[in-house]
Amino acid sequence: MRVFVTGSTGFVGTAVVDELLAANHTVVGLTRSDAGVAQLQARPHAKDGSVEAVRGTLEDLDLLRRTAARCDAVLHLAYNHDDFSKYAEATATDRAAIAALASALEGTDKPLVVTSGTGLLTSGDPAGSVVGTEDGEPDAAHPWSVLRGQSERLCKDLADNKDKSKAVRAMVVRLPPTTHGPGSSGFMAVLVATALRKGAAAYVGDGQNAWCACHRDDAARLYRLAMEKGRAGAVYHAVAEEAVPLKDLAAAIGTRLDLPVISIRPDEVQDHFGWFAFAAADKRASSHKTKRELGWNPTGPTVVDNTGVIVDFIKAHGSRF
Repeated sequence: MRVFVTGSTGFVGTAVVDELLAANHTVVGLTRSDAGVAQLQARPHAKDGSVEAVRGTLEDLDLLRRTAARCDAVLHLAYNHDDFSKYAEATATDRAAIAALASALEGTDKPLVVTSGTGLLTSGDPAGSVVGTEDGEPDAAHPWSVLRGQSERLCKDLADNKDKSKAVRAMVVRLPPTTHGPGSSGFMAVLVATALRKGAAAYVGDGQNAWCACHRDDAARLYRLAMEKGRAGAVYHAVAEEAVPLKDLAAAIGTRLDLPVISIRPDEVQDHFGWFAFAAADKRASSHKTKRELGWNPTGPTVVDNTGVIVDFIKAHGSRF
């Protein structure tokens, strides 16, 4: 298949490109920089025509439509994380891009796989009484979840269109807050960067609030399986570990950095982590339905086992958080 990948040079997108090439698909990668073009052109199979770099941004809707129209599938991973103060604008750009991509796929049964996050689901508690599932909806009480969740709603509306000539085989892959690997590794970067800045690796209270996690190579495999076998309107969870306590993450980071591991009170979160109130959240999620339906079997290292790789990357390259 000829697959259009937005965000093709990003942290997860890079692994998706490699996964697609290994499965003998052809990749058309969207990138917004000359460095990204060079990165795609440097892939092992680029010289035999298996990789094409397209220079552009999510705001170029005509380019998105034209490129999607000449491909057999679209995997949409790009998202503007550059400025969290413009979160509403970023979510609006995301929805416009999805609509443009979808318009080129109407009535074709070509898959459109859109990225979301398990972090949008309702937070639980350390007792583990709330575990997010594929059937769960974004938290209607949280403004960020409501905004980003509109992209999920758009995908479902596209898939449920009763006019089959307008329907799109659109589906969602939700990534965990700790999608990790050799790179920035999602919110793990915040924990590492904060530990370096504060001189201690911290968790909140008893540290039993937990996050789900997945290695980026396992997430990349899920994107491919969703593209090849996924249902219109489906939601899939790239969750390899359902619940990793924050105390365990802090301990792994502290050990790697040779820093003390400390507990802070809930009222100290803002002072220690700044904007990152997520440090106190419980964001467990399961992937039972995803595994059963797609035969997805994550095999990558755990986030604790991979902490050394993450820490070394952040120390060498810094963090944007």
